[in-house]
Amino acid sequence: MAGFAGISFAWLSGMTPRLESFQDRSFRFACDVVRLYVLLSQHHHVPLHLSRQMLRAGTSVGANLEEARAALSRRDSATRFGVALKEARETSYWLRLMRATDLVPSVTVDPLILEAGEMIGILSSARRKLAEPVAG
Repeated sequence: MAGFAGISFAWLSGMTPRLESFQDRSFRFACDVVRLYVLLSQHHHVPLHLSRQMLRAGTSVGANLEEARAALSRRDSATRFGVALKEARETSYWLRLMRATDLVPSVTVDPLILEAGEMIGILSSARRKLAEPVAG
């Protein structure tokens, strides 16, 4: 864990004082994932495969939500939210794996794990509501 001691990211989840749209929040999450990836790439004890998987999944959440904004139907939107949900779960998995194997200290990765968990909850709820029939 050399090189990580004492590092904490004040810019990670929950540190923004204003209320964010979910689009902005998912974009900020992707930025945080990119920053962590850059940090991990400087430390050769973290397997490249793990950090690349985290990067791919973590940046895909917001990308799928952007695609959902241009959805042609409610069903298409629900599908995009479903993909974003899967990517958020995968991101959480890679982050937890890196923490559990002591590749990255908790102080560095826990804020992202917390944010991924919150995004999973929001995306689950949104997808469920999009899957319900439209009243009227």
